[in-house]
Amino acid sequence: MSKQAHITGTGGYQPGEPIPTSKIQELVGELIPEVAEGLSIEQRFWQIDIETGAHNENNSDMSYKAAVAAIESAGIEPGQIELIIQATGTPDYPLPAVVNQVQEALGIEKCATLEIRSGGAGWPQGVDIARFYLEQGSYETALVIGSESVSPVLAPIFLGKTPDQIRARDKMPVYMFGDGAAAAVLQAKEDEGGLMPGAMRAIGGSRKPGIWSVGGGSHEPLHVQQAKPRLVDLRVDVVGAGDFTPIMVTEALTDCLARSGVPADSIDHCLIPEGNVGWMLDSLREAGLMTEEWQAMEGKIFDNLSQTGAVGCAAVPLFLDNGWRTGLVKPGDRVLMIGVEATKWIYSGIVCDWTAPNPSGAAAEPATASVRAER
Repeated sequence: MSKQAHITGTGGYQPGEPIPTSKIQELVGELIPEVAEGLSIEQRFWQIDIETGAHNENNSDMSYKAAVAAIESAGIEPGQIELIIQATGTPDYPLPAVVNQVQEALGIEKCATLEIRSGGAGWPQGVDIARFYLEQGSYETALVIGSESVSPVLAPIFLGKTPDQIRARDKMPVYMFGDGAAAAVLQAKEDEGGLMPGAMRAIGGSRKPGIWSVGGGSHEPLHVQQAKPRLVDLRVDVVGAGDFTPIMVTEALTDCLARSGVPADSIDHCLIPEGNVGWMLDSLREAGLMTEEWQAMEGKIFDNLSQTGAVGCAAVPLFLDNGWRTGLVKPGDRVLMIGVEATKWIYSGIVCDWTAPNPSGAAAEPATASVRAER
């Protein structure tokens, strides 16, 4: 029997104490009512000191802690890891890559490493790449990390300012984004189950970005960038994202199921980091785009966005870790994991027949384990 790649452990980490949405209102003022109505985020976590902007932790720190939790839950030693893949859009430095900082922190002298910049779609991409290498026999054990450190970019929006000094378009990112990291250990085994071939595609070739992080790069002279009010400007096209995200996620769902070769009604849990996806389903119905695949997901969609904030590359693995540790995801379940990214409209996804026993103390299936879509 040929070997299959199995997820054997996960770990998640978010820094500091949760920051409620009421605190964000104090910092930047209220959102316009129609935008506030669609906000499903109740709290988020930031690596910075909210009063001063000082860093309490960095991306690499969070990534290391998530990696340790995943390694411990898989029951392996760091030295067994032969491949580390990391997805992040907010590294400590342009170079060296965060993945190599984590490698060093774990004490791994030699291993294959790779870093991906596909935003929220990056972690499922990394899992599929690791699956390929494990199944072809190049490596036996891999670690795939997703991490995001957005709060340092948010701090200049509100530090030293009153809410009435902050532009309406600058408020939304402060409400949306959080920091965090999560990881999974993958191992090649002859056991049945495990990961199936995934799907990925960028479908925004000519469409303008839905999210754009401008600054700190090489697009124009650094002295010109430094003269601007903020070195990094994080722009969110709320209207554009609302219009196109349902279409992108629908294509992702269809593509992922086709690539894995499994029917939609065989999925037990569908992880899509979109908060309460009710708005998205309503949009699809209004546009006449409701598919059989969506109908088969009735009551199966979950995430934990309301409690984590939008955490980019860390979203899918953080939600998966929550689902596994609370007992929602358990051996024998078939899980579809989809990541989406609005910068240039990228999606990726992968199906896993789950085999890892739940950690001791995991509940049978608590109601608080996830946010399920209401239809």
